Amino acid sequence: MSATGYDYSPQGKPQPVCKPGEFKFAAVALDHGHINGQCNGLIDAGAELCRVFDPDPAKVAGFRTVFPQAQAAESLEQVLNDPEIQLIAAAAVPSERGALGIKVMQAGKHYFTDKTPFTEVSQLAEAKRVVRETGKKYMVYYSERLHVESAVFAGTLIRHGAIGRVVHVLGIGPHRLTPQARPPWFFERAKYGGILCDIGSHQIEQFLSFASATDATVTSARIANYRNREYPELEDFGDASLVGDNGATNYFRVDWLNPDGLRTWGDGRTFILGTEGYIELRKYIDLTRDTGGDQVFLVDHKGEQHFSVAGKIGFPFFGELVLDCLNGTEKAMTQEHAFKAAELCLKAQQVAQRMVG
Repeated sequence: MSATGYDYSPQGKPQPVCKPGEFKFAAVALDHGHINGQCNGLIDAGAELCRVFDPDPAKVAGFRTVFPQAQAAESLEQVLNDPEIQLIAAAAVPSERGALGIKVMQAGKHYFTDKTPFTEVSQLAEAKRVVRETGKKYMVYYSERLHVESAVFAGTLIRHGAIGRVVHVLGIGPHRLTPQARPPWFFERAKYGGILCDIGSHQIEQFLSFASATDATVTSARIANYRNREYPELEDFGDASLVGDNGATNYFRVDWLNPDGLRTWGDGRTFILGTEGYIELRKYIDLTRDTGGDQVFLVDHKGEQHFSVAGKIGFPFFGELVLDCLNGTEKAMTQEHAFKAAELCLKAQQVAQRMVG
């Protein structure tokens, strides 16, 4: 069980969608531990991890203990110029993710970045321009939906009409801070982008997806540093409300206040209300029980149902992404959706009221 969300890297069952060697990728910018989850997902889908680069040799060495098949490159340029590599996965410092994505796409490769994909609106605008120019993907690892089986299952239930039309999504995303395990950039506002921009991006992306909204308005937002004054640029609490273009509403709360007594890094939950029922997701833990995470509760007009889905659903996003890159399709996630979630978390951060406590 992961002690911090920083090293959250789930691994599913291999479900290859392509032939060996048909889709090759590299990993660069190993600044966040999510890079392991990104690579696990792609490898399970049949992609071949062939190269890795980071300016820090220690990070490369640590990465290769997990993925020994990745040959260490001498420079980023060597990776960008490798004609066999079709996609580059990266988990750079958040403020550097946009510029790196531009380089990757201009080198003729697809880009798969950790969330949050941007810390400034100008970075988003430039990425949109280069996507149009190159035709390459700027895809985002919104892991709290894409790499959590209960969330994947909830999406299937919703598409099949299990709770009717979704009218409200409530998201709760507490995280354990563990400051001694965090790099210095984590506490620099300009580099991590703010709490609503960073971990809030998960929540907004889930709302858009579960509610089938293509756009939304941020109606309120708040940020604060309640417990960690020794890190003055850290925001350890944030919340926001949104209204989708289809009338669905959203409230989410994210924080770095997860107590040490919890067995895992965060009690992430999602509540999805529909016209014909509701769904609750207990993603990472079921409090005081030994049943683990990925618990799904469904209530409709017929009754109550409980599904324990860990190890049963898989993570189809990664195979769909590989096929999208190979076939020029958009089944995993549309580019518009990936960018809209990024845009809205930037807007929420911009308008947030800072609370004093």
